[in-house]
Amino acid sequence: MQGTTPTSHLLRLALSATLAAGLAGQALADGKTLYVGMNGGTMEKAYTDYVFPAFEKAYGAKVVVVPGTSADILAKAQANKDRPQMHLMFLDDGIMYRAIGMGLCEKQRPSQALSEIYPAAHLKGDLATGVSLGLTGLAYNKKMFADKGWAAPTSWMDLADPKYKGKVVFQSMPSSSFGLHGFLMFNRIQGGNDRNVEPGFKAWPTTVGPNVLEYIPSSAKIAEMVQTGEAAIFPLTPTTVAAMKLKGVPVEYAQPKEGAVVLMTAQCVIAHNSEPELTQKLAEFLLSPLAQANVLQFGAQIPTNPKAPVVGDGIEQVRQINAYMKNAVTLDWDAVNEQRPAWNARWNRTIER
Repeated sequence: MQGTTPTSHLLRLALSATLAAGLAGQALADGKTLYVGMNGGTMEKAYTDYVFPAFEKAYGAKVVVVPGTSADILAKAQANKDRPQMHLMFLDDGIMYRAIGMGLCEKQRPSQALSEIYPAAHLKGDLATGVSLGLTGLAYNKKMFADKGWAAPTSWMDLADPKYKGKVVFQSMPSSSFGLHGFLMFNRIQGGNDRNVEPGFKAWPTTVGPNVLEYIPSSAKIAEMVQTGEAAIFPLTPTTVAAMKLKGVPVEYAQPKEGAVVLMTAQCVIAHNSEPELTQKLAEFLLSPLAQANVLQFGAQIPTNPKAPVVGDGIEQVRQINAYMKNAVTLDWDAVNEQRPAWNARWNRTIER
């Protein structure tokens, strides 16, 4: 991953490579539109400004983003299962496993790019594939920690440290992958596993629970709560922390000794969509080294294709993620998704009541 391609040339290279590969298919795609469901914000901007234009040039097609959370996108795909309105969707890995179980995804066809991605990025026999790699660990309010002389967190159990009473912000487990990840790691430390959460639910009210200031539905409020001095410590990803730091928010990432939880953004070709050939081409393109290099450079999304050339700040970002991956935890998503509705109901009844 030690590419040295000058930053200004990445998009040009991606475009020329795609043109060379795609001109033969241009007649097939002229005037067609593909709809892609994905998160809005930074991710959408990176893809619409720096990735999709090269594909559009090569294939004479248009790519339109349908923005929303993973839960929103899944609901739309499920509601239109018989006549899909979208062609491809990006979902967090846990929700993608649900989509696969619902029969919403079509197997991705073999390609050079598909053969290059990390083994962990192949989901359920390529019914979905990882497009970016992340991890949920801990983050903390760097200014508050400095002011109080606190050492950086080192364990998921730091969430239960009495000194953080009223200063822990925790994402709601039913609505957030971060919250689910944090709770399941706490549960493992208590002696549970991805099928048995009894230890976690039993211990929470007397350990982490008293420290929680607020359970929030997503991470959108965290930057504000750090800046107002309300939030001390919370589950978050290194890439989210990096994006917040660029905006001047005093946060830092801390890797828990027990490991961070793999959080992959995955794509799948939606089954029975109206443009299966062209959508397969797009899925292949999104795994290509140069497409992934642009998303890293302009969207801080860590590539799942190790052949993606890395430049500038991306070199250190990728190095750090690779180090964190050495003891990363991958959840048993089949077990989690099977029981999650019951867990969500229990969480709402006993923790966020």
